[in-house]
Amino acid sequence: MIDAKNLTRRGILDLKPYIPGKPIEEVQRELGLTEVVKLASNETSVGPSPLALEAIRKELGNSNLYPEGSSRLLREKLAEKLSIGEDFIIVGNGADNVIDLTGMAFINDGDEIVTSEITFPAYETITRIMGGKYITCKLKDFTFDLEAIAEKVSSKTKMIYLCNPNNPTGTIVKRDAVEKLMDKIPENVIVVFDEAYYDYVEDEEYPNSLSYVLEGRNVIILRTFSKIAGIAGLRVGYGIARPELIGYLSRVISPFPTNRLAQVGALASLDDSEHYEKVLKSNREGKQYLYRELNKLNIFYVPTETNFIFIDLKEDSQSFYEKCLQRGVIIRPGKTWGYPNCIRLTIGTQYENEKFVHALKEIIT
Repeated sequence: MIDAKNLTRRGILDLKPYIPGKPIEEVQRELGLTEVVKLASNETSVGPSPLALEAIRKELGNSNLYPEGSSRLLREKLAEKLSIGEDFIIVGNGADNVIDLTGMAFINDGDEIVTSEITFPAYETITRIMGGKYITCKLKDFTFDLEAIAEKVSSKTKMIYLCNPNNPTGTIVKRDAVEKLMDKIPENVIVVFDEAYYDYVEDEEYPNSLSYVLEGRNVIILRTFSKIAGIAGLRVGYGIARPELIGYLSRVISPFPTNRLAQVGALASLDDSEHYEKVLKSNREGKQYLYRELNKLNIFYVPTETNFIFIDLKEDSQSFYEKCLQRGVIIRPGKTWGYPNCIRLTIGTQYENEKFVHALKEIIT
């Protein structure tokens, strides 16, 4: 029998499968727990937008019909909110689907892709699948080092991925640093701003990446409804770029990338300003509570511009993770990113945050 390894695409041989946060149901089943809180995947603990739920219920009866392939109504609504044309927008099955599209549309064998070494792993996955060369730079103070990234750009560079805010550290690169980078980048290099968590950013120096799109630059912006809208389970995200780039992304997208429920849910959530403010308020209060408790325990954390916190426990985070599971709390250990002593903690409701702090105190004492 032929070894399947000889049949696979060469680029995937060194890839490791993506490991998502452990589901609540799995922990309950394995450990016999009745109550489990999940603070591992940066979901919105407040829950989904009520307007989205209402729209989804109304649409259920049409589930026998294929969805509208281009998510026309959603693109129109997004375009109106962003004051751009709808041909500047492509909607996909989550922002990670749009990341895949950027690779399929633009990365050729041997193309160099530059990003940070500690960031969202989907960039490396699609780069290697497409035969590109994945080049990374070290973080500087847990933040993308844009000067180092600019130095890595060569004649072979095709694309730069900037996760802003960065997952898993929660930090941002600011306007001045981005402007200096963009001044150095050749016109034939595509810069992808992954802004999955941009809704949570409070820093006034956060860059306006849309301005580069409107200038006609080769920039692609990624955003999602999985976070603040609270509909991660429906999988809907979108890309923003000048129409020519969107046209090439559209050539490689599947015929029906988003389902009917995702489309109507996302569309309705755009009008749910009350839910939006509720999520931001909960996140802000939860962040300050966790900061206070971590400070009391003298535990280092990275100040965040997102709905999660990167925490250095100064001990093996895998062991801490397993002890948290025993107490009904799911967090994310840092070994995945090369930080074996760190965890990434989603900011939950007050009850969920208190449950984590109680578990933390039990474990460290």
